[in-house]
Amino acid sequence: MGPATRPVAVPNDVDDPSIPKATGRVVLPGHIRWSGRADYDLSDRRDRISAYEQALTEGTTADVRHFIDVDQLVDLWDELVLSPHVRAAWDA
Repeated sequence: MGPATRPVAVPNDVDDPSIPKATGRVVLPGHIRWSGRADYDLSDRRDRISAYEQALTEGTTADVRHFIDVDQLVDLWDELVLSPHVRAAWDA
């Protein structure tokens, strides 16, 4: 059992405009960022990339709904370092 066997949260309503999105400075929950730095400024592109990589890889459906803005995700997509199984889940 490795990372590729973990389910990837891809909520079908992630782009629902009624779901509030995180902005500005955020602290990722411990189940997403379990060691090291956990605070990020989502207005900073590099920080947003790091936070999105972690949320997409380790986040629950609720986390993805909260932290991932689909327009920002599309903008960052080619820069994100994601494992093949996470990228494939989101590509679908």
